[in-house]
Amino acid sequence: MTISITLYIILVTCLISFWGFSNDHVIDRLIFYPPAVTENKEWYRFFTCGLIHRDIPHLVFNMYALFLFGQGQQKTGTEYMFEYVFDEKGKFLYLIMYVLALAVCLIPTFFKNKNNYQYRSLGASGAVSAVVFAYITINPLQGVGLIFIPVFMPGFLFGAIYLLISYLLSKRKGSSINHSAHIWGALFGVVFVLVMAPLFSHEPIVSNFIESIRSFDFRKTFMY
Repeated sequence: MTISITLYIILVTCLISFWGFSNDHVIDRLIFYPPAVTENKEWYRFFTCGLIHRDIPHLVFNMYALFLFGQGQQKTGTEYMFEYVFDEKGKFLYLIMYVLALAVCLIPTFFKNKNNYQYRSLGASGAVSAVVFAYITINPLQGVGLIFIPVFMPGFLFGAIYLLISYLLSKRKGSSINHSAHIWGALFGVVFVLVMAPLFSHEPIVSNFIESIRSFDFRKTFMY
């Protein structure tokens, strides 16, 4: 049986995260620390910070969300949507999107904190957001559930609410969560699909998205 790219990502992330839980040196070397990039050119931190997590709940939440949207319980997630849309290039493009999202989602954070010696960030949330929003872009009417809550809504509406809440939370001071990474990771997932589709696919992703929104019956927004 072939293991999916999503499961490989989850496996590697879990192994390195658990290593970091018991080894502070691993966290120090891999965490996103803007001054280390500014002064020492340690650009790898844009990517390696997505392989470590603050604690087990943080890791479980991110990897569970990645499994739900990346693979899906019946192999209906983003990875398999990419195979359908991009044919033999699908898995490669899926992996490239995830890896690039790790870095892209942190670019605004870097410029805001490049000389902030108190700032550190870790976790795969930005890349997971890219996977979620790529899923929504390809199939905007697919029901998206709130994790651990049995309420479903169409993906495009879930995405809009997610971005709004993330934006509002990003304006609050004192939060230990990098909501900016969530927003930019999500937007990168959308842009990646919209840019790659005309280059490597014959599927009319943009027109399908617009037509889906136009045809949606808002009177049936929530499904239980």
